[in-house]
Amino acid sequence: MSDFGPLRHHQRFDYSPITRRAHYRWPGAGEGAGLAVYIGFNLEHFAFGEGLGACIGPVSPQPDVLNYSWREYGNRVGAWRCLDLFDSLALPTGAIVNSALYDHCPELIAAFAARGDELIAHGHSNAQRQGEFDETTERALLAHCRERIGRESGALPTGWLSPWISESPVTPDLLAETGYRYTLNWCHDDQPHAMRTRGGQELWSVPYPQEVNDIPMIVARQMDGRDFADLIIDNFDEMLLQSREQPLVMGIALHPYIVGQPYRLRHLRRALMHVAKARDEGLAWIATPGDICAHAARHA
Repeated sequence: MSDFGPLRHHQRFDYSPITRRAHYRWPGAGEGAGLAVYIGFNLEHFAFGEGLGACIGPVSPQPDVLNYSWREYGNRVGAWRCLDLFDSLALPTGAIVNSALYDHCPELIAAFAARGDELIAHGHSNAQRQGEFDETTERALLAHCRERIGRESGALPTGWLSPWISESPVTPDLLAETGYRYTLNWCHDDQPHAMRTRGGQELWSVPYPQEVNDIPMIVARQMDGRDFADLIIDNFDEMLLQSREQPLVMGIALHPYIVGQPYRLRHLRRALMHVAKARDEGLAWIATPGDICAHAARHA
């Protein structure tokens, strides 16, 4: 006989409708802003001739020079163009970094650290899928990334995003046990909230977008750069309206090998100018994921 009972559940948090949550405001002008916005800027490194990697062209047998070099354009050119844009609009970022970049192009991470951006751990390389590791190897990965970023850049990271957003059944437990405060892996909500872990340590989930994200939209769905910029603006305007009633978080997930291409960068500039204008008017708070997490935790 079939079992029609409750389905298997992760047990990390309970169901909670967003219409029945505590009301608070984000830091901002006057009574504060209802919408917090962060830029999750992914700085990634991929092995040559092996492993995983986003592909914008036809996949070839390894070494896949076309797709490897397209991704490397982001580190050599695209990220620097985006950095100029962020500087021009005084926008902070959450720089989501592979630790292998310290061996490949350390000056790139240093440029983001120098402007006071939050460095968020993102595995060693995006050529690897974390969820395939055994528990010992996964724990070692989390500890290595935290130690390497702390040693090289002067501050231990508190946030994590898994390469390919790939988790094992114990990833949240291991994150809490190795010193991380929040994860960006889950995209199920528009507010941060605490997750359960096996040891009882606190681990927060900060929303990370899969819609306002250039990889799913531009690579997978083949959306044009102009349309992606319109998506950012439309999503921002609608969430700004919704945030009159409750605090909300909007992430903007970007990869420099995609939005750093000149014709896409032009449209991204238009979208981010729209967001920055609302910030200047005191309507939205532009922050880092870590700052967003800390503020939400104080109101939990």
